[in-house]
Amino acid sequence: MTQKTGFVYHPDYLNHDTGPNHPERPDRLRASLAALEQSDIWEQLHPIEPTPASTAQISYAHEPSYPEYIKQHCDAEIPLTYDTSVVKASFDIALLSTGGVLRAADAVATGAVQNAFAMVRPPGHHATPNQSMGFCLFNNIAITARYLQREHGVGKVAIVDWDVHHGNGTQDIFYEDESVFFFSIHQSPLYPGTGSTYERGSGKARGTILNVPMPAGSGDSEYTEIFTDILIPALQKFSPEFTLISAGFDAHYLDPLANTELTADGFATLTNLMLKFADGRVVSALEGGYSLEGMSESVVAHVEQLVKN
Repeated sequence: MTQKTGFVYHPDYLNHDTGPNHPERPDRLRASLAALEQSDIWEQLHPIEPTPASTAQISYAHEPSYPEYIKQHCDAEIPLTYDTSVVKASFDIALLSTGGVLRAADAVATGAVQNAFAMVRPPGHHATPNQSMGFCLFNNIAITARYLQREHGVGKVAIVDWDVHHGNGTQDIFYEDESVFFFSIHQSPLYPGTGSTYERGSGKARGTILNVPMPAGSGDSEYTEIFTDILIPALQKFSPEFTLISAGFDAHYLDPLANTELTADGFATLTNLMLKFADGRVVSALEGGYSLEGMSESVVAHVEQLVKN
């Protein structure tokens, strides 16, 4: 039987040292990897070796001077923002993080696997065209969307972001791009304060941004209803050729940075809905998730659906 679910991981991802007591810490990946290795699906995953993205590929979604700006901060170990700390190795690891998602996209685009999960760090969805913020250096998912278009000839791409924080960077990058549909469901009010329903894109792209801010306390049933009644019809209307997921697991009820009440089963349901819509062809990339227990059980539930569907 061919292994249809690709899995991207590299131990170097652990070397992005954010400092003591930082929420976005290497243990997030250690815990999730251990949970996957102990699960029934581990042997069914097809390992995909990440290779670094080039700075030219980073510039698909960022200003041309942006990679050098990030490199200078990493070389000097100067935090990019109050909450985004870096060490010397962080620049190369961020290139490897983006590259991991690109390799997952390659595998799905060429039919080597049907779907893939890239368990990478640092995350990406808060990174704007010219600004790092919210633990993010390069916008992995946005770069991947443009990469699919430029290097695989894909037309329309959908990005579904269920991280508990609004994917402001991804939205900024595609705000005037009618070829990319961006959906974000997120707790509001919460960092970074963007993602209102009236933010819908501009010009010809108006309507290709869809934000659903959710009140604290929202859980599995509320999220499932939004996906079923609002997201899926919007995706059907847009008719993307490729679907990407910004898979943050910080909407889990145990997460310390938010007050949303999703369970691992809830994430499994959302995954299943996306796979049914996209006919299985999905690339998912890790974003947030800061409870080790909540994140690791949610990652397993997410990947189980990738394997089963």
